[in-house]
Formats: sequence, structure tokens, C-alpha cells
Amino acid sequence: MQITNDTSEEHQNSSDVSSAAKPVKNLKWIFREPLVHFLALGALLFLFFQWTGGGSGTGSKHIVVTRAEIEHLAVSFARTWDRPPSEAELKGLIDDYVKEEVATREGISMGLDRDDVIIRRRLRQKLEFLNEGETQSTTPTDAELQAWMASHPDSYHTEPKLAFRQVYVNPEKHGAAAKVDAEKLLTRLRSAGLKASIDHLGDPTMLPSEQPLAPLFDTARIFGDDFAQRLMQVTPGQWTGPVESSFGLHLVLITNRVASTQATLSQVRELVERDFIADRKKRELQSLYDKLAEKYTVRVEQSPQTTKSGTAP
Repeated sequence: MQITNDTSEEHQNSSDVSSAAKPVKNLKWIFREPLVHFLALGALLFLFFQWTGGGSGTGSKHIVVTRAEIEHLAVSFARTWDRPPSEAELKGLIDDYVKEEVATREGISMGLDRDDVIIRRRLRQKLEFLNEGETQSTTPTDAELQAWMASHPDSYHTEPKLAFRQVYVNPEKHGAAAKVDAEKLLTRLRSAGLKASIDHLGDPTMLPSEQPLAPLFDTARIFGDDFAQRLMQVTPGQWTGPVESSFGLHLVLITNRVASTQATLSQVRELVERDFIADRKKRELQSLYDKLAEKYTVRVEQSPQTTKSGTAP
């Protein structure tokens, strides 16, 4: 009897284990379903997105001030005031950042960013700035710079140089007779010759009576651009005048003049490299716009004026 009872109990236990295993097998089947995997992965991504602040974009109702943003606010404050912000100041910075974020989101939701010239220009500037950062080009080679100079021969010349002596005639002192007095003085200078002493001739002035050989822009910087350009037309080796400047009248003797010549790369390398890089950036930017424009269909409507004049097809 005892043996029979044990056998019955074992049979009963076996039936119970078999019944309990069926739900487990069903669960295993569920875990093997691709749809379950997809839903579980989506849920995990959603939770991660929310946890990292990814759900705080302009279309979201959540504003997350990340640690990185707080650090950026503190660093910007320190750069401006040469010290870290206090706890109260940092809270003020964060509050202001939240206000700005609220205003930005509300403005976008109301469409205030559309058809605004300033915002459009700012967005374009940021796009071009980001593209410039991504397309950092290498330093141009000498061969590239030489080729650039060859294709732009009129852009790179040495500055012409001048050396001269001058005697000043003050119109305020001489009045209406200033030009006549200047011509009389010119006659005296021509009679005295090229090495005439001019220390006590003409009227007192802070302008130099003699200028050694120097680039033309030095003359323009002191006497004015018009005066410098006129000296480029004066015949060297003889007293000439009167030549007018913003200061008055001048009797001039050109002692040396060196004409402008085609510059070598070593003389204007910095300028050539700057122009070359600027042109390369311009072409890279145009390439970017050409590539982006492929996403769009552009249709330009005829304006009333164009249609009226009949110039448009």
C-alpha cells in the first residue's frame, strides 16, 4: 500500500510539473517574436532619449538645462568678468537661459521665425560658418600661389617709390597772391639749381622739406593721395610747381622715382595666400549651395514690371 501511494504521488507531481512548464514554453515563444523585440527596443530608446534630454527640442514641452549648458554659461561669465559666478549669479544665468528657451519655442510655434530678414541672415551665417569649419583646407603650395599670380597679373605689383624736395607756400599768408608768389619762388629755385639750399625758402611748415626714397603710400599718408598721384606725373630732375595739396602750394623737385613692377611671390606672399584662400572658400561655399539646391525645385515667378516690359519670355 505504501508503495502504491508513493507511485500515485510521483505521478501527481509529474503532472503538476508538466502543467507548470507549458506557460514557460509559451513565454519563450513570445520572446522569440520579432515584433516583441522591436517594441522592447523602441521602449528602451524612448527611455534613453528622455533620460538624456533628447525629448527637450523646440517641439517639446520639456526644457532640460544640461550640465554642459550650465558649464558653458559659467565659462562665458568668467570670460566676461574674469571670475566665476556666485551661486546666485549662476541661478540668474540659468533662469535667463530658460526664459530665452521659452521665448524661442513660443516664437517658433507662433511662426515668428518665418519671413524675418534678420533671422534668415543669421541662419545663413551659421550654416556658412559651420561649413567653413568642416572644410578646413590645407595651406596652399608655392606652385598653387604662382599659378594664382599668373592668372591675376594686374593684382600684384610693387608699390612705386618717390624721393623729393619741396618748398611750401601758405595760401593763408599770401592770400590772392599765393600762386604768383609761388611762381616767383620757382624761378629763384630753378636759377639756383638742383642743389639749391631751401632751408630759408618758402613758409614755415611741419611738413618735411625732403623725403628720402619711400613707397608712394608714405607720401600719400603725409601730403594726401592727390598730391602723391600728381608727383607721379611730374618730370624728375627739375623744380616744378606749384603742386597743390590740402595744405597749400608746393614747389617740388623729384630726385628719384621708381616705377611699379610685377611683384615676386616672396614680396607679396601673404597677400597672394590670403586672396587664394578667400577664393577657395568662396568656391567651396558655392559647391555647398549647389549640392543643397538639388533637394529643391526653384520656380521664379515673373514680376509685374518684367511682364509689362515684355523682357521676360
